[in-house]
Amino acid sequence: MSLYPQIKQFLLGKTLPTSAHAEERLSNATALAVLSSDALSSVAYATEEILLILVAAGSSALGLSLPIAVAIMVLLAIVVLSYRQTIRAYPKGGGSYIVARENLGLYPGLVAGGSLMIDYILTVTVSISAGTAALTSAFPALQPFTVSLCLIFIFLLTLANLRGVKESGRIFMIPTYAFIASIFVLIALGLFKYATGQVATEYPSIPVKEGLSLFFILRAFSAGCTALTGVEAISDGVLAFKEPEWKNARLTLLYLGGILGLMFVGITYVSNIYHVVPEHGQTVVSQLGRLILGNGPFYFFVQVVTLLILLLAANTSYADFPRLCYFLARDGFLPRQLSLLGDRLVYSNGIILLSLCAAILVIIFKGDVNAVIPLYAVGVFTSFTLSQAGMVRRWFHERTPGWQASALMNGLGALATAVVLGVIISTKFMGGAWLVVVAIPVVVAIFLAIHRHYQYVTQRLSIEGLPPRSYTPRPKPEVVTHPAVVVVGQLNLGTVEALDYARTIADEIVAVHVDVGSTGGEKLKEQWKQLEADIPLVIIESPYRSVISPIVEFVSQFEERHPGTYTTVIIPAFVTRNWWEGLLHNQTTLFLKTALRAKKSRVVSTVRYYL
Repeated sequence: MSLYPQIKQFLLGKTLPTSAHAEERLSNATALAVLSSDALSSVAYATEEILLILVAAGSSALGLSLPIAVAIMVLLAIVVLSYRQTIRAYPKGGGSYIVARENLGLYPGLVAGGSLMIDYILTVTVSISAGTAALTSAFPALQPFTVSLCLIFIFLLTLANLRGVKESGRIFMIPTYAFIASIFVLIALGLFKYATGQVATEYPSIPVKEGLSLFFILRAFSAGCTALTGVEAISDGVLAFKEPEWKNARLTLLYLGGILGLMFVGITYVSNIYHVVPEHGQTVVSQLGRLILGNGPFYFFVQVVTLLILLLAANTSYADFPRLCYFLARDGFLPRQLSLLGDRLVYSNGIILLSLCAAILVIIFKGDVNAVIPLYAVGVFTSFTLSQAGMVRRWFHERTPGWQASALMNGLGALATAVVLGVIISTKFMGGAWLVVVAIPVVVAIFLAIHRHYQYVTQRLSIEGLPPRSYTPRPKPEVVTHPAVVVVGQLNLGTVEALDYARTIADEIVAVHVDVGSTGGEKLKEQWKQLEADIPLVIIESPYRSVISPIVEFVSQFEERHPGTYTTVIIPAFVTRNWWEGLLHNQTTLFLKTALRAKKSRVVSTVRYYL
């Protein structure tokens, strides 16, 4: 074994067979940690975002944070109840992309998918930046290293998720539940000290920079709506639960709503009674910790678990972004590589793409939470609205028993999230939300361009209409002098040309296909009987989803049966019109040629089909 596979196995663990995929499921307790950490962790910064807006209107306006928090929790209840209807209607997973596309059409579905992709990337950026801020609040000497710390944390999260769902769930359970417990203990101790009169009785004098108005209050409300980001993750990840998946998902979503609501309102209330004013270099949770706990060990414990939950909040995106990319890639709107399972039965390419995008944003915004927050929530509320509107249309179309109550609940959810989306865009537009408003149609345009390319490739390679071909059975020569192996991925025009070429140079030909579990082996056999029956087809099962190793092993065994000859390995490959289109296809041909050329007594030939 070479050095690279050894390092890879050490970091990520042994390759898992496809048959183990069903075993990688989460219990309710683990799923709450894996899929809800984003929403739960928002209490570490959502109250602070409200206060940062209100402080401009002076100390008297800070008390408005509590009614604003209550209004946000009413919205949370509506969204949670709405998504419970979605989970019931889509027991195998009903993310915003699937719901919107099935019920509203292609373009709303792509808008929902693009919005969620952007939001997942921003979730990682915000969570990592906020977690680093919690660390630098406790240890100010680390502030100059903010960006480096963010990048290190992204790398560690990437590594943990590449190891697989079950292992990442185990890693994330302890910090998630430690954070929940520490926040409730902090709130309880704060209320106790307040009841015993150990609290400052008034806010310090703060100059008024901006007058109170409805628009101003809506700005504070929209800032606090970051508390709802991540709520949709459970409906996206229903299939990650143990059976019965949809029932467990609905129950876990209810737990999430209750825990999040209590923590958010509790932190906001305690911030009010302690008259906390946001300050640069220290988070509101850190200020509350120092006021209630002092600088003792429990304060540092709260900061550490806050750091960990904010880092792990990004795991919600790592759980759902790759799955969303899988659905889009399966439908031909993203590169097909994003639909492939990696060695540890996770969508590794989606995980790596998410990490790269988040790392770029961290570098651009220098790990500053307040700089990224204005971009936040636009995408998720867009997907909220489209998903709930899609569910309303579904109920009116299917009219199953009790559909009226379900339609009413989803309709209320769609209306509420649409209003909030309007508020967020109007209040945050000049603060940076315009970037997301512009980015969503750009992403949708990219989806459509990729889809057009795949449709073009399918049309150019299609064997539909190709008449059945009759060949005289090839007599087996007494002495084989020119054996050939043709590698077959799919039976298309490119493969047909490669087989025709093989007939002109070889006196014994065998075709080999590797079935990784998603290539339609039975369909290929039927097509083969009609078009290429004179050449034997060998189908190799690959439980570990490897293509190259089984082919190299097959060719070696074939060569052993033909000593003293040069075996020609023929690989069909199509050539795209533009170089960038090549990025939309995997590079298996390149890696396969490299692996096969390791032996000198072997000819590797590529038959190119120009699109």
